[in-house]
Amino acid sequence: MAEFLLVLDCEEIPARMQESAGQDLARLVSEALAPLSPRDVTPFWGARRIGVSLQIDGQIAESTQSERGPRESAPEQALAGFLRKHGAERDALVLENGFWVLNRTLPAIGAAQQIAETVPALLWRFPWPKSMRWGHGSGFTWVRPLRRVICLLDGALVPFSLATETDDAHGLVAGSQTAGHRFMAPEPFEVTSFGQLKSALFARKVVLDPAQRLSIIRDGLQAQADKAGLTLVQDDKLVEEVSGLAEWPVVLLGRIDDAYMDLPPEVMQVSMRINQRYFALRSADGTAAPHFAFIANMDFADGGALTIAGNERVLRARFADARHFWDLDRKTKLAERVAALDGVTFHAKLGSQGARVQRIVALAGIVAKAMGLDDTAKNQAQRAALLAKADLTTGMVGEFPELQGVMGGYYARHDDEGDAVSDAVAEHYMPRGLNDETPRAPVSVAVALADRLDLLTAFFAMGETPSGSGDPYALRRAALGIIRIIRDNGLRLDLTTLIAQAAQNLPENMRDGGELAALPGFLAERLRVQLRSEGERYDVLAAVLAGGLDGDLVRLLTRTSALAEMVGTDDGRNLLAAGKRAANILRIENRKDGPHQGAPDHALYVQDEERALGEALASAQTAIHAALEQERFAEAMIAAASLRSVLDRFFEVVTVNDPDSARRLNRLRLLAQIGETLTEIADFSQIEG
Repeated sequence: MAEFLLVLDCEEIPARMQESAGQDLARLVSEALAPLSPRDVTPFWGARRIGVSLQIDGQIAESTQSERGPRESAPEQALAGFLRKHGAERDALVLENGFWVLNRTLPAIGAAQQIAETVPALLWRFPWPKSMRWGHGSGFTWVRPLRRVICLLDGALVPFSLATETDDAHGLVAGSQTAGHRFMAPEPFEVTSFGQLKSALFARKVVLDPAQRLSIIRDGLQAQADKAGLTLVQDDKLVEEVSGLAEWPVVLLGRIDDAYMDLPPEVMQVSMRINQRYFALRSADGTAAPHFAFIANMDFADGGALTIAGNERVLRARFADARHFWDLDRKTKLAERVAALDGVTFHAKLGSQGARVQRIVALAGIVAKAMGLDDTAKNQAQRAALLAKADLTTGMVGEFPELQGVMGGYYARHDDEGDAVSDAVAEHYMPRGLNDETPRAPVSVAVALADRLDLLTAFFAMGETPSGSGDPYALRRAALGIIRIIRDNGLRLDLTTLIAQAAQNLPENMRDGGELAALPGFLAERLRVQLRSEGERYDVLAAVLAGGLDGDLVRLLTRTSALAEMVGTDDGRNLLAAGKRAANILRIENRKDGPHQGAPDHALYVQDEERALGEALASAQTAIHAALEQERFAEAMIAAASLRSVLDRFFEVVTVNDPDSARRLNRLRLLAQIGETLTEIADFSQIEG
């Protein structure tokens, strides 16, 4: 077993590409060296290098290869062609089962030879999302100019060149040297192993391990926040990004000028994050702190004082721009901006944002009524819907699209629109992501649902539905938002009715077309996905949904929960097995002379067990139907579970395929009645187990 180390030094790699590149390199090297049984594969990546370390066998063992050639009776020309193809002589062939066979012994191949033969081609075809050319004359590309290739097998150089017969590949050849930090330790040094590389780079101010860099940044940020008595605003994505920018991360703390502390905290945070990759902090009372944290890429003799001052100066300029938009935007009321939305295209087939706003206004009133809100709240929902998209015309949202809705809420409050309206404008995009909070205020909920219902019905009416992984209009997110809002607020709404009402607000030629009929199924699928992510019995939901989407999600989920609880009991499991057994028998017999429908004839019962089952089914049907009608789902499941014992006894004693054809037909109808009874609850065939 030997250690193989491949390191590729280049100019700065975009942070977003580093991890995937490291993983791609590990995958491609493992595939290329598969005959050497690679194991303990460890990829690594950073701002100026990607690489992989792995353990491999010392050689590919000698092996025998058999190639079957033409039949013994084949023409001589066919045999000659086979020999030419494999560069073999006639006496190397043997006859086996009527065919000429060439058995060849393949010599052992050393690991170094396999590496030198496969790695150059691997680097030529490396799958960067974007790559560049540099220098003159070479067609070899890389994400940024590639400077060094370190290739070692148990510490020894594996020599190879990237050049081909027609391309010098910038003169790149395998070597054994790399260099430390560009400014603090730029001198090259020899590499002998993966462990030595990590320790030598660390001594030269480069943290090679990506997990270690993340840990240093997180610990450093927390330490700076604790030292200042502040709370760090967590931002894992930003931590990952700056980890790809700094080889030697050093956390520093700067101060925000008091003149900008009256800006909305979201404005400050987004401006710092997007423009400068700074981290926001909060004071003990939760308000924005007059400080920011940032990551430098080297140690400083002055403790970073000059660098902090420079970053503070840059931030003042950024906040001055934000101040300009903040002051300018508030000079025009949100209500006065609504008309400008008529000039903003939403979609070529759907018209302007102004037309969409009018649809959302109408739908907000419908949703508010369905929620049971009073006229005051309904009017507030419609007012908020009218203003919800107006901040799209503001300078602040133009500069920072991430602040859509948030800025509208601030501007609405500045215009004295009232708390309910202002909050609804600010919250109607919630939840923005999987882990975000959902709106809870009734007016905010009505507007958030109206916005998403209009989006979904409009695009499904056009036939613009998600396909595979493609979802350019974020329709899956919109559907999941509706589901989460309804579940978190326990809303008893009929989604199918709301979808139909939303469709009536669309242009007349779109109200019944496209894929509108598929929208309830799309919502059902999103619900299944969410339950699966929560670890719930999504197969039970599929069984309940087999008859179509119940527009009342609260009722649907309560029913699903009751069924899941029932099938988790012994009675439930046995009932499920008996129901599937009945369905299987019926399916087989239906192929012969079915379908076997209609009520069984009680006069044809000759065994007590079939009489008992017939009576139990009649009683259970009545009880299940009444319980479901009154939404007493637990009682419906108890009534279904009560069939377990009579079903078990029936299958133990009664022969369904009786020689008497009348009895056989009657018993098959009895089995069909079992299915009809259970189907009123769910399609039990969908349930696993």
